[in-house]
Amino acid sequence: MARAQLSVLVFAAALAIGAPGLAFAQADFYRGKQIRLISGHPVGGDYDLGARFLAKHLSRHIPGEPVVVVQNMPAAASVVAANFIYNQAPRDGTVIGSFSRNLASQARMGQPNIEIDPRRFNWLGGYSLPSRVCVNWHTSPVKTIDDLLTREMITAGGGATSSLSIIPTVLNHVLGTRFRIVEGYKGIRDAALAIERGEVEGVCMSYAQFNDYQHLVRDGKLRILLHAEETPIPDIPQVPSIYAFARTEEQRQLLRFVFASAEFGRPYVLPPEVSAGRVALMRKAFADLARDPQMQADAEKSKIDMTYLPPERLEQLVASLYRTPPDLIETVKKLVPNLQ
Repeated sequence: MARAQLSVLVFAAALAIGAPGLAFAQADFYRGKQIRLISGHPVGGDYDLGARFLAKHLSRHIPGEPVVVVQNMPAAASVVAANFIYNQAPRDGTVIGSFSRNLASQARMGQPNIEIDPRRFNWLGGYSLPSRVCVNWHTSPVKTIDDLLTREMITAGGGATSSLSIIPTVLNHVLGTRFRIVEGYKGIRDAALAIERGEVEGVCMSYAQFNDYQHLVRDGKLRILLHAEETPIPDIPQVPSIYAFARTEEQRQLLRFVFASAEFGRPYVLPPEVSAGRVALMRKAFADLARDPQMQADAEKSKIDMTYLPPERLEQLVASLYRTPPDLIETVKKLVPNLQ
């Protein structure tokens, strides 16, 4: 027993002594190299802008300071990019992937063109927390979520695959809310005009899209009824989460499956089979970037949400998706057949 304990102590000491050498070795590997950041979205969109912003600041947090170059691979709503990272990208830590926050849910639902198993990716973390809220006009008799369970509220919809329609559809089915969805609105601007004209009472949308309408909240003309994630929204901590109104574990599982996608933010991964040392190094670079004052100041100036989501949280979300019973997944397929 004493000999075994001594061996463990010697091994631990060797690791501690070797740790600086390992860091130097990784620096030697990355020095003078180029890292490709594969963005599964077209140039100019939210994901692409986020990827380019990250690439601008990430290099100085990676030992050896390799150049980080963004390569767009937007086909099939980022599925092609995800499949490439999973199946073909080099396994040496020189290629990072960024794809839709919905990919993990779509993979679990068995979307036929998706070849990935999200559990095998090396998740590096995510940036941005695009929470979703439901709001209504001050003249509406619906003032709280409790009111939504007993009173009908007319809300603007944008079609079966739009978040404007998905959120109220799912809440009606899962929690018994009484949204009456009027389809045909092309986006938040159309919906906001319809609210002001009295055509509808409210709308459900991304909180970031709500930025242009904050003055209506300050003036008491718009009220925020709820948000659709378990994680609180820092700007409005008093607004309740829909999860507080789930009465059963089955309801919570359904809500998580549909709405957890937003909590992936803009996710970033390394392919499967990258060495543990390089995964740890890159995860540290992502975490260090989140605390970088220069990046934070630039993000505020550029109005880019760089809320950091650690890799452990993304792994938890993936694990939760894969714990969802098959019968509940079939229910989700019927509710939102094209979960986008």
